[in-house]
Amino acid sequence: MPYRDVPAFMAKLKRVSAPGAKALRFLILTAARSSEVFEARWEEIDLDAKRWTNPGSRMKTKLEHIVPLSDAAVDLLQGQLASRRRNQAFVFPGARPGRPLSNMAMAMQLRRLGAGEYTVHGFRSAARDWMADHGVEFQLAEACLAHKIGNAASQAYLRSTMVERRRPIMAQWAAHVEGESGGNVIPMRRG
Repeated sequence: MPYRDVPAFMAKLKRVSAPGAKALRFLILTAARSSEVFEARWEEIDLDAKRWTNPGSRMKTKLEHIVPLSDAAVDLLQGQLASRRRNQAFVFPGARPGRPLSNMAMAMQLRRLGAGEYTVHGFRSAARDWMADHGVEFQLAEACLAHKIGNAASQAYLRSTMVERRRPIMAQWAAHVEGESGGNVIPMRRG
């Protein structure tokens, strides 16, 4: 889905209370992979610090990835926490006890809202396109998506996760998809 169309889709999505809709909203807000969202556990979430720490065991890169959470993502998580069943480990629990939401829940939500021609994974591409068009540095944009960049030597020397530099990017992406940006995006390039 083109990033310019995501706010209108998000407005429709916010009117749906189904678990798959909430998981899809979180995926869009965080630009995460669907498997990361389905498997997200409460122990990884720090609402006070506004961060979600994905363990390397669940990441494509096999490296821990910290996602700075926007206010919209924190609000969504607080709603999930308020409805949390006792001893429920998953942020987005499935119908079966102790299991996460089905991997088809978000795709079904796309279809139900008339966006079946798009893929869930495509929202990562929408976020990346938005970053490119709004002046986010290549390296920061790739870090937001937990992509490895460069050759083995450059990867060995770059150990910073740039979490705090990524925080305003994720906040501005959330403002865009929530329809709050008004076009006032500050370029993220360094002078």
